[in-house]
Amino acid sequence: MSFTPPAAFTTRPTLSGTFGMAASTHWIATASAQAVLERGGNAFDAATAGAFVLHVVEPHLNGPGGDLVGVFATAEDPTPVVLMGQGPAPEAATIARYTAEGLDLVPGAGGLAAAVPGAVDAWLVLLRDHGTWELADVLAYAIGYAREGHPIIAQAAATIGRVAELFRDDWPSSADRWMPDGRPPRAGEVVRNPAYASVLEGLVHAARQVRGEGAMDRAARIDAARREWREGFVAAEATAFLRTPHRHSGGGVHAAVIEPSDFAAFEAGYEPAFTREFRGVTIAKAGAWTQGPALLQTLALLEPLSDDLLDPSTERGAHTILEVQKLAYADREAWFGDASDAEGITGLFDEDYLAARRALIGDEAAETFRPGRLGGAEPWIPPLRTTSDHSGGAGTGEPTVDRRGRTRGDTCHIDVADRWGNIIAVTPSGGWLQSSPTIPALGFCLGTRLQMTWLEPGHPSSLEPGRRPRTTLTPTLTLRSGRPWFAMGSPGGDQQDQWQLLALLRMIVGGYRAQEAIDAPALHSTALPESFWPRTWTPAGAVVEDRLGDEVIAGLERRGHVVTRAGDWSLGRVSAVGREPSDGAHPPLLWAAANPRGMQGYAAGR
Repeated sequence: MSFTPPAAFTTRPTLSGTFGMAASTHWIATASAQAVLERGGNAFDAATAGAFVLHVVEPHLNGPGGDLVGVFATAEDPTPVVLMGQGPAPEAATIARYTAEGLDLVPGAGGLAAAVPGAVDAWLVLLRDHGTWELADVLAYAIGYAREGHPIIAQAAATIGRVAELFRDDWPSSADRWMPDGRPPRAGEVVRNPAYASVLEGLVHAARQVRGEGAMDRAARIDAARREWREGFVAAEATAFLRTPHRHSGGGVHAAVIEPSDFAAFEAGYEPAFTREFRGVTIAKAGAWTQGPALLQTLALLEPLSDDLLDPSTERGAHTILEVQKLAYADREAWFGDASDAEGITGLFDEDYLAARRALIGDEAAETFRPGRLGGAEPWIPPLRTTSDHSGGAGTGEPTVDRRGRTRGDTCHIDVADRWGNIIAVTPSGGWLQSSPTIPALGFCLGTRLQMTWLEPGHPSSLEPGRRPRTTLTPTLTLRSGRPWFAMGSPGGDQQDQWQLLALLRMIVGGYRAQEAIDAPALHSTALPESFWPRTWTPAGAVVEDRLGDEVIAGLERRGHVVTRAGDWSLGRVSAVGREPSDGAHPPLLWAAANPRGMQGYAAGR
């Protein structure tokens, strides 16, 4: 191997054991998931319990009004399956309706940007079909933290502080929820959300109305909770409250268009994974309604190159990775969306197409937006706004690493592997406390995923009723010899797959262990239109951790990259769990690793 060897120092070991492993972006969620494993639950019980805890302890990063994408394999069937928890645009969410409001982009904050919430129904579908526990037991962890309280993390407190003026002046229900003493909470203060605890208790109550002891009765109980969520109190309260006009990003005042019928019409479910081989490893992602295939195209472009060009710790490797990602993400913008033609998207992986795209990689940083032509069709070019074109406003899309490399927050992630062979990675997001006004009776707000659609017609990701917005949520499952190897994911909006790519290359090609790969210096490109309002881009832009080294960074600048230094430990939010093959005489070795940046993410297991 010609990779730079991993540094001797890592922040923590890659955990290993044979019983079960969990990793997430918050230690309480990880501990809750591991507690379920310890009590005999499987990976799907554990992931669901941990995920509802994430609603409570990371409300600035996700919420029940948001969405999710997951990928998993079961002990019985190693075939990767996508858990689809992305709700569509409401029936009244038309381009004509939004442009009549004077908009040229879907706002990044406010009820007009709300897709139908998909996360809760998706978790309940997963629990029904692949879990073993009763709903009351799974939700007990989240109910306890919501009702009794938990110490708020510094990043959540800081987020509330940044939007305190908006809350006081324009979103009083959010001020009441998050600043009950008239001020943002201090890091470490115990905060509670009794309204959300009551919502979860209402789901448990609905489930308990179904009597019986068998598996079919358990499934019926969970379906009763799903109906309560989709057709009952939650849908009624959310839609009624958001009909009142309120401030959106950009400063406009609008009413939401989502209705109870939109809640009732949506059901989460499953889809086949989109897979691609890379250096003998199968990489499984969700389809082109996510950005997942862009990672697969990036790997396909990199695969035949020499190992040294795949090493992100060197100047040549970092340059090559940045340039390849520009090509893949230009194709993402041109061709991806819920209405993407599946056969057309596979054209991105034709060898002739890949060779033509690979030939565009030069020694200097490209400054232009270059999607490819597919099947003789011209690519769609989005409006290309630079940061200087945007004058600001209330809210700024997904809280993630901004164009200057400063951390505004992230979304969240959870991975679980159990001793029976089940494994899952899920990236929940949306419904951040700063997304739209808090619905007082619910204790949470709806998400803003529609900001990822375009108000220009004719694109697979154009706003259209019933169509899912193209999400950035993009967990990964890898397989070796047809068996699951590891599941991973990362928060970070457009950076999610860029940061996962670095870990994948370091593990598959460079031989790093998982924690070494996660801890290693990170970088990403900003030379792509952001998926979040105000949807700007930075031609030739790159953000790097200072630990990449002065020599490498100076080399990138000489090549024309517009480099932003983001500090030593600021980029990358990857966590992972894995399963090594058994020799038959011993149980398989399980492992887990988690991101140390921000001092939130932890892995646990034994």
